Amino acid sequence: MDNGEYPLSDREFARIQGRVYKVAGISLSDAKRTLVVSRLSKVIRALRLPSFDAYVDFLERGGATTADEQNFVNALTTNLTRFYREDHHFDHLLDYIGRQIAEKQNMGVNARRLRIWSAGCSTGQEPYTIAAALMHAYPELKRWDFKILATDIDTNVLAKAATGIYPESELNGLSAERARLFERTGDGKIRVPEAIRNLVFFKPLNLNEAWPMRGPFDAIFCRNVAIYFDKPTQAQLFSRLGEMLAPGAMLYIGHSENIAAGSGPFTLVGKTIYQSTIAGKKRDAA
Repeated sequence: MDNGEYPLSDREFARIQGRVYKVAGISLSDAKRTLVVSRLSKVIRALRLPSFDAYVDFLERGGATTADEQNFVNALTTNLTRFYREDHHFDHLLDYIGRQIAEKQNMGVNARRLRIWSAGCSTGQEPYTIAAALMHAYPELKRWDFKILATDIDTNVLAKAATGIYPESELNGLSAERARLFERTGDGKIRVPEAIRNLVFFKPLNLNEAWPMRGPFDAIFCRNVAIYFDKPTQAQLFSRLGEMLAPGAMLYIGHSENIAAGSGPFTLVGKTIYQSTIAGKKRDAA
């Protein structure tokens, strides 16, 4: 064991690949071998196990707790995000939601419902950006039934997201107008205002297992998540997301992702922006 890292044989790496694919749908390429060694060596050392083989045996043969199983997934997920990432999505969202507000404004209180899902929300910058941008553009949403569901498989990043506190460097690159949407705490950090935090509900969710919510959602952000899945898993994910959208609702995906023909009821309406093309079933709100 050099520098605290355990040696990883081809057979052990194949076992790790099979395990993370089975439990999370993540397809680990050979290029991720160094990442596996670096991140899982810390876990194995903490458990005082002698090898990767012993670790996988521990996970698969009944000795592991739910927390141990979650730590395995947390260690192998990558979380890269920032406020207003791929900002053309937020420009499009504001225009789309503005039209929704105009259409529903005279339809009575019961029609004033808005649901958005941030799937793979990481440390929370995405759902908080959605909430802050919409509330700044449309203050009347204070009187709406407006909620944002934010989910991720990694429980560590969800705990950080729920605090709504970030280093002030997160504002780098933002316009002055956007930066003003966040509170400065005076200690080199920023805080998402309480009114914005209260709109976002963080929940752990494995996208490859059953989903407890039924929708429908007016918009779903699932960006830079499908890149970790193989093609069949991607197709299944996009199809399921399509079933969760309201008729005509929007799906926003990552800049290097695309939806293959037949993977869901979508029409491409912008750069990595898809619109639902079929009427969905009526469902209760998430």
